[in-house]
Amino acid sequence: MSFLDTLYSAFALVSQSGSILALGLGVLIGVFCGAIPGMSATMAVALTLPFTFALEPVVGILLLLGVYKGGIFGGSIPAILIKTPGTPASSATIIDGYPMAERGQAGKALGMALYASCTADVISNLALILFAGWLASFAMNFGPPEFFTLIVFALMIIAGISGDKMLLGIFSATLGLLLATVGLDLVYGTDRFIMGNPDLMGGFNFIVVLIGLFAIPEIIAYARQPSDEHGRVRGLGNDAVTFGEYKRCFKSICRGGVIGAILGSIPGIGAAPAAFLSYSEARRNSPNKANFGKGEIEGVAASEAGNNGVCGSTLIPLLALGIPGDVITAIIIGAFMMHGLQPGPLLFQENGDLVYALFMGLILSSVFLLFIGGFAIKVFKHIADIPKSILLPSVLVLCVFGCFAVNNSLFDVMVMFALGWFGYFLMRSDLPAAPFLIAFILGPLLEDNFRQSMLVSGSDIGILFRGPITWSFWGLTAMTLFFLIKSHLKEKKYESERALTAEAVE
Repeated sequence: MSFLDTLYSAFALVSQSGSILALGLGVLIGVFCGAIPGMSATMAVALTLPFTFALEPVVGILLLLGVYKGGIFGGSIPAILIKTPGTPASSATIIDGYPMAERGQAGKALGMALYASCTADVISNLALILFAGWLASFAMNFGPPEFFTLIVFALMIIAGISGDKMLLGIFSATLGLLLATVGLDLVYGTDRFIMGNPDLMGGFNFIVVLIGLFAIPEIIAYARQPSDEHGRVRGLGNDAVTFGEYKRCFKSICRGGVIGAILGSIPGIGAAPAAFLSYSEARRNSPNKANFGKGEIEGVAASEAGNNGVCGSTLIPLLALGIPGDVITAIIIGAFMMHGLQPGPLLFQENGDLVYALFMGLILSSVFLLFIGGFAIKVFKHIADIPKSILLPSVLVLCVFGCFAVNNSLFDVMVMFALGWFGYFLMRSDLPAAPFLIAFILGPLLEDNFRQSMLVSGSDIGILFRGPITWSFWGLTAMTLFFLIKSHLKEKKYESERALTAEAVE
C-alpha cells in the first residue's frame, strides 16, 4: 500500500461518525472528570478503558486519547477557581491562576489556560507526527545516569519558582525529598520511616499529598478566620483574554509546548514536572517576573502549555518503541493489546492506516478541546458565585471522597488532614508549597536512578559523568545555579538600595 493510500484509509477511519463522536465524548468526559478534585486524568482514563473493549480499535483508542487530552486541561478549572488542582499536572497553574481569581479575573485566567492548552496541544501533536522517530531514538539514549542528571537539573530549576525566596524554596524542596523516602526501598525491599505502620509501606500517595497541600490549608484558614472579606468567592469578571495578552504570552506558550514535547518523549517524566519547568523558564525570561506568583497571566499560560505539551509526545515512545511514556499511556497500551495490536516499529508497517488515523484524531482533538473547554468554563463558572461558607465544606467533602477513592483507605484521609495542617504551616511561615510538591514527585525518580547507576557501575561515581547527555545536564545545572544566585543577589541589592532611599526620604 502506497503512502497516499495509507493516508486515504486513515482519513476514512477517522472521518466516520463513530470516531468523531468518540473523540468529542472523550474530551467532554476528560474535562469534567479533570475538574473534580481528586479525580485525576489517570483515573478517568482507567475508568473509561473497559468501555472500549467492545468498540472498533480506532474508535476505542480515540475515546481514551480524548479523555486524556480533556482531563489535563480540566484540572486547571478548580485550580484557578478554588485553589484545588483537579489533576497533578495543574499544580503549577495555582501559583498565578488563583490570585487572578481572587482579583475577580477568574474568567481571564481560565480563558488563557484554555488557549494555552490548545496551542501547546497542537505543538505536541505536530512533534509527535514530525519527530516521532527522532525523539524516540533520543529518549532511548537515556539510562539511569542520564535520568539522574536530568532530575538534578529539574530540581535546580524549581528554586526559580520561589522567586526572591530562593533559600526558603530550597528548604521546602528538601522537606519534599525527605517525605518521598517514606515507604519500601525499591532496590532491597526494606522499609523506611514507616514507624511500624503497614499503611506507610507504599509511601504517601501523590493525590493525597496534592489535595492536602493545596485544598485543606485554604479550608483551615477560612475556618480559623471566617471574615466577611473572605465570605464569597470572586466572580469570573467581565474581562476576556485579549489578542494582545495572548500575543504577549505566545512566546512562553510555544516554549512551554516545546518543553512539554521534549519531556513527554522521555518515559517516566510526566506532565507535572513539565508544567513547573515551563513556568520557571517563563518567569526567568519575562520582563514581569516580579509579578509572578501574584496573578501574572503569563504564568498561567506557561504552566498550562507545559502540561498540555506532554500529551501528544508521550505517545512517541508508545507508538515507535512500544514503551509507555507515563502512567496514562501505560493504560492506553492495554487498549492496543486488547485489540490485538502491538505498539512498536512493526505497528507503522502493519497498521499504518490506524497510526495515521490516530494522528489525524489528535489534531481534531485540539479543536474539540477549544469548544468543549469553553463550554465547561461557562458551566463551572457558577462555582465562583457560591459563598465560601457553602463552597468550602462542599470542597472538603469532595477532598475526603477523592482521597478515599484512591486506595479505599481511611488512612489516606487522615494523611490528607495531617498534610493539610502542614500546608497551613507552610502558608503561615511563608514557605512556598510548589517546590515541596515537585521535589516530592521527583524524589523517588532521583533516588531510584542514582541507586541503579551505582549498581550498574559498582559504586563508581564516574558513571554520572558519562557521555554528552550527562555533561549537558551538569552544565545546565551549573548555569542555572549561577543565574539564580546572581538574580537573588541582585534583588537583595535592589531591596537594600530601596530601603536606604526610603530612610533618606524620611
